[in-house]
Amino acid sequence: MRFIIEFSWKSSKIEGNTYDLISTERLILYGEKSQKNTEFETQMILNQKNALEFIIKNMEIWTNPKISSLEMLHSYVGDKLGIAKNLRKTLVGITGTNYRPLESEFQIRDALQLLFKYISSTENIYEKALLCVLGVSYIQPFIDGNKRTSRLLSNAILLSENYAPLSYRSVDEREYKEACLVFYEQNSLEPFKKIFIDQYIFSANNYNIANL
Repeated sequence: MRFIIEFSWKSSKIEGNTYDLISTERLILYGEKSQKNTEFETQMILNQKNALEFIIKNMEIWTNPKISSLEMLHSYVGDKLGIAKNLRKTLVGITGTNYRPLESEFQIRDALQLLFKYISSTENIYEKALLCVLGVSYIQPFIDGNKRTSRLLSNAILLSENYAPLSYRSVDEREYKEACLVFYEQNSLEPFKKIFIDQYIFSANNYNIANL
């Protein structure tokens, strides 16, 4: 449960959610909504928790990700937040970069199929998870909620192989976003790879995955 709380908090915080960790804990454990935060922020936290619980209850489907499983996770991410389901059919932009994601649903679908084909072909679980979290956020297959969904699917891959999932508990949000932008603009894995390794070590030392 500690992992679920800390991931739900931090994954939401990376996207601008202002819930603090203690308020997140009280929300998840006792259903107590913070009076200082919006209903939107509350729902974002709960959606991350619900998506993680869905992953844990259906561990067998995450070994080799598919577009259908990605869309299932995204439906949890966007639940009651007004985020359109399924692959997007319109353009999206990313703040702070000149990078522009693919335009059409057909291009998006082809890019995801290529990504998942490569992920399925490698036996290195760390590589699968790293390429998943970066690749999905790079393709931006949905109108909104892409990075939240990518972190969830990456963790689903790790958990399906009995590896520690990443909560990103100790990551600096600005550093995370900048590492993503380096990948978008330069296709360099190095800044995000360092974050991934550091966060995996943190998770391996702090969570008992047998009790998730």
